[in-house]
Amino acid sequence: MTEEKNILTVKNLSVSFKVRDRTLNAIRNVSLNLKQSETLAIVGESGSGKSVLTRSFTGMLEANGQITEGTIDYDGKMLSDLKKDKEWEGIRGKEIATIFQDPMTSLNPIKTIGSQISEVVVKHQNKSKKEAKEIAIDLMSKTGIPNAKDRYDEYPFQYSGGMRQRIVIAIALACRPNILICDEPTTALDVTIQAQILELIKDLQREYNFTTIFITHDLGVVAAIADRVAVMYSGQIIETGTVEEIFYDPKHPYTWALLSSLPQLGDKGDALYSIPGTPPSLYKKIVGDAFAPRNPYAMEIDFEQEPPFFEVSETHKAKTWLLDPRAPKVEKPAAIQNLHEHFTTLMKADTFQVFCDEGDESLDGK
Repeated sequence: MTEEKNILTVKNLSVSFKVRDRTLNAIRNVSLNLKQSETLAIVGESGSGKSVLTRSFTGMLEANGQITEGTIDYDGKMLSDLKKDKEWEGIRGKEIATIFQDPMTSLNPIKTIGSQISEVVVKHQNKSKKEAKEIAIDLMSKTGIPNAKDRYDEYPFQYSGGMRQRIVIAIALACRPNILICDEPTTALDVTIQAQILELIKDLQREYNFTTIFITHDLGVVAAIADRVAVMYSGQIIETGTVEEIFYDPKHPYTWALLSSLPQLGDKGDALYSIPGTPPSLYKKIVGDAFAPRNPYAMEIDFEQEPPFFEVSETHKAKTWLLDPRAPKVEKPAAIQNLHEHFTTLMKADTFQVFCDEGDESLDGK
């Protein structure tokens, strides 16, 4: 991928929620750069802050949530300064659009499929109703809806789950966004349909040249679609790198644990690996490394002082004291030490579906 400019820059962002008389610190001092035309995957366990982070890019935090520190700069516009819905009208949908994981909650059940796409075209592209219908039918065709012209006047209940998700994608693209946020859009779909949706998003990105943020807890999806990866834990980004760096040269023990949890790495008859313990409460002040209580490689300093980011390469950095020159040298878990060879073996045996319908490609061939 050629070097592109940063389209969105997040600096020292913190987001909190007032819950009764308590404060939940959902995002804690996060910084992130998003490049034009790239696909960034944000991964982590449920509750790690993935969706909250990206909702702050579109002003869609719940009423009890607010940005307490930091900035979000989108192409020269300071999004972190916007407070009212009216201020977000030129950004939300038109510049930054979101696809959510449940298409039924995104579609109006009493309006036809075509009308829901057309009204977005009229609003964001300033087209007439006739022009909007033509564009809507074209988008339906491009997102894989057969006989789009005939199905324009059908209702959501007449579409399968996979087809409804395609319509949600068509609605998002009708806005002609520069950034498309995909919030676990394939979670409710079976493996075959998931593969089709992922390939569709990749094809449309190549055609329309938008930037994609893909939120997921599925590392298989990450390998299939991402250029870069940001790993989140307890409201912080703790490791970033290219997809190859995260899969083949991970540095943070939490990333090691996520990779070790891949079902494809388990041996038949053995129990699958799971990360012990639970994430810390975000209602309480976290001292040191948030992952320390669950980290078998934790040192005394991990419980006392938050680690800084250590640079592994120009594209790869991780927030762990293990990268400090004074730290003892430790080996990552045996299960992920030869991940490249392991993936290659599984793919040859046709048992590894990380790459969906691109099973003959390796990460090195992205």
